[in-house]
Amino acid sequence: MGKVISGKVFVVDDNIDTDQIIPAEYLTLVPSKPDEYEKLGSYAMVGLPDRYGTFIKPGEMKTRYPIIIAGENFGCGSSREHAPIALGAAGVEAVVALSYARIFFRNCSATGELYPIESVYRLCDVFATGQEVTLDLENNRLVNHTLDRTWEFKSLGEVGPVIDAGGLFAYARQTGMIEAR
Repeated sequence: MGKVISGKVFVVDDNIDTDQIIPAEYLTLVPSKPDEYEKLGSYAMVGLPDRYGTFIKPGEMKTRYPIIIAGENFGCGSSREHAPIALGAAGVEAVVALSYARIFFRNCSATGELYPIESVYRLCDVFATGQEVTLDLENNRLVNHTLDRTWEFKSLGEVGPVIDAGGLFAYARQTGMIEAR
């Protein structure tokens, strides 16, 4: 868990649901096919209201925001695994939110696509899209270089190594719980 993620943030507020993260019309894409995985990522966050701005520039396949800052109940809605997969395919490495829908948090760890970091503070009211940050997973710290401020967040605990391994099945193989192929 010595991972450090740096880059620009994309900021949203409360109740960002899975239809906003990846609308149902794109669920026909099969993430296990590399070209469809990439295409799925290119549609990440297209369901957001216009007030948030553009997550992925037109004509591009990846976002320039490796970290999303959110309010409460991020990932609510359906239980689709496509939501964290689409974000991961788009280049997102972590979401820092005040709280998560339980199934979204679980899907993040099961797929190993991104780190669902739980904030202690309501950062979506302090941060702005485009600010430069460093997320230090080992020390549970988030530094906003633009504001020259640091915040602590909750530890991922035993979920961290599962995501580090690349998801639940990869972790089970890595730790000998199931036979490696």
